[in-house]
Amino acid sequence: MKLLFIGDGQLGQMLGRSAIQHGHEVLLYSTREHTIKPLSAQLNLPLSLAEAIRWSDCVSWEHEDIPAEVLTAAQAKFLFDTNRIKGLTDRRTEKQLFDEQQVATSPWSAFSTPAELTEILAHSDAAQVIKAARGGYDGKGQWRFQPGDAIEPLAQTAGQQAGIVEAMIPFKREVSLVGARGQDGQIACYPLVINIHRQGILSHTFAGLTEPDTQLQQQAEQAFAKITTALDYVGVLGVEFFVVEEAGSQRLLVNEIAPRVHNSGHWSMQGSSHSQFDLHIRALTQIPLGQPTIRPTLMLNVIGVAEIPSALWQDARCQCHWYNKAARPGRKVGHVNIQVDSLEEAEQWVTEWSPRLQTLAD
Repeated sequence: MKLLFIGDGQLGQMLGRSAIQHGHEVLLYSTREHTIKPLSAQLNLPLSLAEAIRWSDCVSWEHEDIPAEVLTAAQAKFLFDTNRIKGLTDRRTEKQLFDEQQVATSPWSAFSTPAELTEILAHSDAAQVIKAARGGYDGKGQWRFQPGDAIEPLAQTAGQQAGIVEAMIPFKREVSLVGARGQDGQIACYPLVINIHRQGILSHTFAGLTEPDTQLQQQAEQAFAKITTALDYVGVLGVEFFVVEEAGSQRLLVNEIAPRVHNSGHWSMQGSSHSQFDLHIRALTQIPLGQPTIRPTLMLNVIGVAEIPSALWQDARCQCHWYNKAARPGRKVGHVNIQVDSLEEAEQWVTEWSPRLQTLAD
């Protein structure tokens, strides 16, 4: 099968490698340079986007913010309604989807102007998070509000573009579920993993290192099924949740979704029988998804540093991934998957190595 991936960053490269392992042919389209590339090469091919689309049997993506002209040109080759792709790049549409599917999320309101944001905040008697409707990642495009804070300056800054205001949730921890849905509606999900963020950026993920909570796993898989079925989605999708405690019990609130392979699923490259990239290729090409088995794994992001130390490359427990990106504070430039036997051992790795592997934004 001939696959064209929109995006040539690390996710596109990882998807491409998995596709080749399954015997498929791959091209990547750079949305920055507007060029066609072969896998793992910096040399552009003398092909137009239109020619690459005609060459392909199927078009997929590494990020959901796909230029409108690409969506239009490749419409016939996507396995997913392009209008739904565009809708999922807007947090207002995303929140509406959760409400329509009766998937629990934090209370929220939408605004389009500074005046509308001012009105919402003036009637808020609890802490709120303000998020731009489009763009923003790793903590960018977000502001926090506490009752008593000056409203006007915040509204003038955060209200320059449309967005949402949602209640700040006193959550116990952040978790995520990565899964895939095939063209036949078959679904396969990994267990919930625990995500630790620092300054709004995912620092590390603990996978298979705590006793699974059957009730929370069921909640997560039900939410995944509702969302992907409503979208008639094909491929891998990540769902981020808050774990909240109420009346002595725990439940999940959806924070947001990522209609693509997800950073919190990178552990699966070493910690599972089928990586998230394998699952995506299986979904696209109608290979049965199967049910992945997992091994206890720590995924530690490499952020803002110039290299991964040689000691980790040489350690048989580590699987290092370097994205070949210029380092700057707060930028993800790689990740390391580490085989561990316990949560305590994983935390020791984090304590020892995160200061050397992570330079966060100022």
